[in-house]
Amino acid sequence: MNRQLALLLMTGMTQFAYAHTPICDCYDNGDETITCEGGFSDGGTAAGVPMRILDSAGKILIEGAMSDQSDFTFDKPDVIFRVEFEGGDGHIIQIDGRDIEE
Repeated sequence: MNRQLALLLMTGMTQFAYAHTPICDCYDNGDETITCEGGFSDGGTAAGVPMRILDSAGKILIEGAMSDQSDFTFDKPDVIFRVEFEGGDGHIIQIDGRDIEE
């Protein structure tokens, strides 16, 4: 394979890889629950994307998946926690619970 073709293929693959960048944001509902909303940079839905809430030691406190509306609501833990949005292909977004605001 010539170098130009190889470069073209690699460039195309890189653009394809970034076309599906996962996005997730969480906010405190003010009623002891938190809602996270997710999706992908190309406008794709996050329905069914795995969600985990872990304590500071990495123990899973809550586990579930994004709804058909690409959101996930859970009871706010009484301990320091983080949210993990598993966007596929090794792309995990982590959100520190202390950074989640109303």
